[in-house]
Amino acid sequence: MGSVRWAFRCGSWTPSRSDWLFAARCIQREEKDRIGQFVFAKDAKSAMAGRLLLRRFVCEKMGIPWSEIRLERSPRGKPYLATPVKVSSESDLAWSFNLSHQGDYTVLAAEQGRQVGVDIMKTAMPGSSSVPEFFRIMTRQFTAHEWSTIQSAGSEHQQLAAFYRHWALKESFIKAIGTGLGFNLQRVEFHPPSEPLTQDQVLRQTKMHLDEEEEDWVFEESLLDADHHVAVALGPADNPCPAPRPPSLLPPTTFTVLSFSELIGSASPLTDEDPAYWDSFKMKAEAPQRQKDTHTST
Repeated sequence: MGSVRWAFRCGSWTPSRSDWLFAARCIQREEKDRIGQFVFAKDAKSAMAGRLLLRRFVCEKMGIPWSEIRLERSPRGKPYLATPVKVSSESDLAWSFNLSHQGDYTVLAAEQGRQVGVDIMKTAMPGSSSVPEFFRIMTRQFTAHEWSTIQSAGSEHQQLAAFYRHWALKESFIKAIGTGLGFNLQRVEFHPPSEPLTQDQVLRQTKMHLDEEEEDWVFEESLLDADHHVAVALGPADNPCPAPRPPSLLPPTTFTVLSFSELIGSASPLTDEDPAYWDSFKMKAEAPQRQKDTHTST
């Protein structure tokens, strides 16, 4: 069974005019229009990276030519592949994929023959409240056991890191099962190991309790850098082969951070160049600096 874990660092990406216009030509027109409606450049960059990651995956791993890829959205807004794909054997099981973006990264996780969900969170101080007040507001999102783990983590920053670690785990599971906001988050409880997360290492020891311990689900946790951690939820195998190796024994898959040239390495244009699309993006990208200059002058 295949696994893909890709990341793209949007936060440090400052696209040139040619790069942005080429990227826009390589996604479907309706997605290009949707990205153009974002108010902030950082959101437009994250969404663009997500579209390109997804198309690269479908092209390179599923073998569908870039120009033939047709992506649609479910009523909940989740992207899915509308292009028909033939599954010829158990060794060619269907792929599941999921995207997430937050902080400085957009990430994609894909798995063959298993449900998959991914979530990335950046550890950051709450914008308008203290850490205790922030935790009070979020009380109902975690169980008593989870809050005990979070609040015993150490300093406020360490408690926040534990909070976002648990949050990413819950979101990865919710995204894997496709339930959405209606799911009661207190139904699911996570028991992470005492071992801390580190970069370049994937942990799989976290256990999930959904009314009782769920042994068929596997959760991969890793750090992209000191502040960004990712959780990948892997559900039960769809069509396991005879005597399959338990997923916990398979080699863990680390995230590969792609450059922009790697991101578009398989891309081919779908539409004509639209110079106005760059003008619109440039205005959004320059807006924070204009606001800063205005604030400084006053």
